Amino acid sequence: MTEQVKTIPDGYMENAKGALVPIQTVKPEHIEEDALVRDLMAEAEDLNSRLAAFKQRALGNVEAFRELIAEKYGAKRGGKKGNVTLNSYDGSLQLVVAISESISFGPELEAAKALIDECIHDWSKDANANLRALVDDAFQVDKQGKISTGRVLGLRRLNIEDEKWLKAMEAISDALRVTGSKSYFRAYKRQQGSEERSPVSLDIASA
Repeated sequence: MTEQVKTIPDGYMENAKGALVPIQTVKPEHIEEDALVRDLMAEAEDLNSRLAAFKQRALGNVEAFRELIAEKYGAKRGGKKGNVTLNSYDGSLQLVVAISESISFGPELEAAKALIDECIHDWSKDANANLRALVDDAFQVDKQGKISTGRVLGLRRLNIEDEKWLKAMEAISDALRVTGSKSYFRAYKRQQGSEERSPVSLDIASA
């Protein structure tokens, strides 16, 4: 859908309420502020567009290089693209492509919680109060009503050899849903005389 550009008649400025105001009634400093904001915003949008284009080109070039290497060794690449690190020959420059996945839980999580509650009830005589607190904390929701995937998945690291508990851990695994993924491109450069690499900032806040 094409965005319609509103035409402002000569000699007028539009205020925040959408009303047309004769320019001679607008304070000079407000006119200068408006011009400054519009000038810098145009440049910011241009930089944003160029950064987006650079990211797409960088990710595409890295993926093409990976395909070239796979082809050289007769390997067939399939499935999701994983993380990769590329270095200059002298080791001073490094590029990192990282894939971050968004994870949520399906209805199987309710079954897992019920099974875990049964486990703790069965162990009530010997159950450690700290384990009860750990489980309750894992299933608490945040202000957005979401459960922390990290805390829930952390339960699977507990070394508990109980059939019902293991069934609950299986339910947690089945509940996992990958709802999306995002690719990150990062660049690092080693300063002369140093062994550590510093990030080449592509973020205006830290540039």
